[in-house]
Amino acid sequence: MHKRVWAGIFVGVCLLAACQNQTSEITEAGTMRIATFNVSMDATNYLPRDTKPDSTSASVLQRELEQGDNRQIKAIAEILQTVRPDIILLNEFDYSAEYKQAAALLQRHYFAQPQGAQRAIDYPYVYSAAVNTGVVFPYDLNGDGEISAPADTYGFGYYPGQYGMLLLSRYPIDTDSVRTFQTFKWRDMPGALQPLQADGAAYYSSKAWNKLRLSSKSHWDVPVQINGKTVHVLASHPTPPVFDGPEDRNGKRNHDEVRLWVDYISNSANYLYDDKGEYGGLSEQQSFVLVGDLNSSSVEGDGRREAITRLLQHPRVTDPKPASRGGAEARESNPNSAYHTAQWGMRADYVLPSSDLTVTGAGVYWPAQSDPGAALVKSRAASSDHRLVWVDIEL
Repeated sequence: MHKRVWAGIFVGVCLLAACQNQTSEITEAGTMRIATFNVSMDATNYLPRDTKPDSTSASVLQRELEQGDNRQIKAIAEILQTVRPDIILLNEFDYSAEYKQAAALLQRHYFAQPQGAQRAIDYPYVYSAAVNTGVVFPYDLNGDGEISAPADTYGFGYYPGQYGMLLLSRYPIDTDSVRTFQTFKWRDMPGALQPLQADGAAYYSSKAWNKLRLSSKSHWDVPVQINGKTVHVLASHPTPPVFDGPEDRNGKRNHDEVRLWVDYISNSANYLYDDKGEYGGLSEQQSFVLVGDLNSSSVEGDGRREAITRLLQHPRVTDPKPASRGGAEARESNPNSAYHTAQWGMRADYVLPSSDLTVTGAGVYWPAQSDPGAALVKSRAASSDHRLVWVDIEL
């Protein structure tokens, strides 16, 4: 039987005004908590101020994990030890081929050490894979006459593996059945939103467009075995829909990265091939939980809202609308602020179970200023500019 502490979060579909007690315990057996957290653990968070990252920066996170005394990573660990998810996707955890070693260091030096007043936590199963960020593209994408990172890469990054992803689980991961979509080409999506210049001409050359990959990091389908049932964890981290021009290349890419999942769960993915060359998406009988920092909102922000709206309203998706007192308090005049998951004011991070799964609770770890744990989320330097989002599912 699990005991879980809910700090600064909502319980189920509780209304904000009715949530007087922000700390409670769950002693209900037969539930599983799944979460997503953009942890801001890429090298730029640990380099000296004004130091520009380069290809050597890929080892910076490893150093911080080995030393075991980084205050920001300790805060990340304390948040996880407080919320205690059974499965969690970490966005912006730099990838390397030795990711299992990195995960072991994270667990040994941070998660296995009680942080604050919390208990140690352990994740015996881990998964990661290569991402497109920082991988140099064969052509000059920004037209400056050079081919170099970060502009001329498959996904924006100063070095390969920047802004990677790491999945941690207390349940076994069926590694042999994982599907990844790192190399799927953007042009191969029917109706892809190809970036265009003001005169209607293609923004990218035909040579570049034919090689561009859709996923800015990667898209993963990771089957997890939970008490004899397979649940597919659908993980991704689409590009922010900004930092571009009138061609809206990042806005269109973000839209299509989100749309990939809409097609994947809709019997509309016959065109979609994974990195092993296998085609298609999930069947209607397969359960899933979609997790990640999608950098997209159906009601706010600078992105295109069509794909995220279709995803949230999809008949196969349950949107528990996790909320927090801290988010509501941070922007009292914004009617959507209780549902924000990013310090800069938007719902960007999602945990979306398939509709065949029963949701028993949900929340965003964003304590109000008067609540325990508020110091853990006071700034990006304290932990992250994103908040951990969780959902409880009946097993």
